[in-house]
Amino acid sequence: METISVHELARKHENEESVDLIDLRMPREFREVHAECARSFPLDSLDPNAIAASRNGRSGEPLYLICQSGNRSGQAHKKFVDAGIENVVNVEGGTTAWVAAGLPVVRGKKAFPLMQQVQITAGFLVVLGVVLGYFVHPNFVGLSAFIGAGLVFAGCTGICPMAASIAKMPWNQCGDGTSCSA
Repeated sequence: METISVHELARKHENEESVDLIDLRMPREFREVHAECARSFPLDSLDPNAIAASRNGRSGEPLYLICQSGNRSGQAHKKFVDAGIENVVNVEGGTTAWVAAGLPVVRGKKAFPLMQQVQITAGFLVVLGVVLGYFVHPNFVGLSAFIGAGLVFAGCTGICPMAASIAKMPWNQCGDGTSCSA
């Protein structure tokens, strides 16, 4: 996989070379901070063919992929290559390196990280089940058991339906006119 440093990519952008930078992080992460020249296309809804079609005749130019630190851009690179799109370059160090280098960024509204939102929601539902089970009807304890089983399932499989649901909530979306999917 071809890579480029954040400094090299910033120089290309400063020299007004065409830089097509795709940020693969979740909309909430993108909204908090992103490279000035990046467009948001979250990995979970990435459509390489739609992105290629939207490039308006620039398919010969490299497509740069950036995420937080490099893991998601590696996964996206594979999706692009599998779709027959070869001219894809991974940005070394991701947004973390971009920010650390002091390169131009757009900062927006901060939000709780997704896993913290899941922990708050799960904890609230467990406590709610216990309180309702004690004060209303003992069967409400089943809510706590259901949430506990869901957490065990998520831990064993790496699939968390609660996280997927919370990620789709309005406060975790761009909602400011920024491109967030293709």
